[in-house]
Amino acid sequence: MPRQTAQPTAATLNEQGPAPRYLQLKQFICRQIDTGAWPPHHRVPSENELVEQSGVSRMTVNRALRELTAEGRLVRMQGVGTFVAEPKSHSPLLAVNNIADEISEHGHRHRAEVKLLREELAGPERALSMGLQEREKLFHSVIVHYQDNIPVQIEDRFVNPALAPNYLEQDFTKLTPNAYLQRTSPLTSGEHVVEAVTATPDEAHMLQIHRTEPCLLIRRRTWSGKRVVSVARLLHPGSRHRLEGRFGDAE
Repeated sequence: MPRQTAQPTAATLNEQGPAPRYLQLKQFICRQIDTGAWPPHHRVPSENELVEQSGVSRMTVNRALRELTAEGRLVRMQGVGTFVAEPKSHSPLLAVNNIADEISEHGHRHRAEVKLLREELAGPERALSMGLQEREKLFHSVIVHYQDNIPVQIEDRFVNPALAPNYLEQDFTKLTPNAYLQRTSPLTSGEHVVEAVTATPDEAHMLQIHRTEPCLLIRRRTWSGKRVVSVARLLHPGSRHRLEGRFGDAE
């Protein structure tokens, strides 16, 4: 039999005391998630449905859903709906890892869509960052990575052709750029810059998020010996990803 979906009626909200209605609605939704009544990927009632069921305003419902999305409890996919989030995918802060491995190690399915794969000429800024001459050839790829059909990363990468001459011939739906580059030019060092940003309209569309949702951006540059292998811009929806790190010798 199909699972019966609990509804946040006015009575169930009032049972939670004098807290503001948006907070009562958040608490109701969290209770459904925490008890397993709404498992990961469960579709949450729409804003209109929640307004009708709970008797609160659309503004109140929108605030509750927006805050739960920012807290990582829900995933709002533009034009599709709102769903209970999986526990966030995560990456070690300083390691250069293969996103496909990270996803599969946590029991999820990875897939990739190649949005761009071509040869370009380096502009002044890109040439400087990669140790190339201006207008020297480089390779450019843009790939969206999915965890269980939910987009979790846009990988925008520039590659030095001298260190990966067959880069454009690879099928990056079956092999990640990271895995390929590790084979052709083993990485010896790297640098990361992490910042909070908002996505461009095109990026928000690819990630299936609202334009205002905060994102986590990792700028990564890697070397093989003394030569730059690639410069990558890795963009994650903030509600679907976290970074982890540890230092020191505590056990």
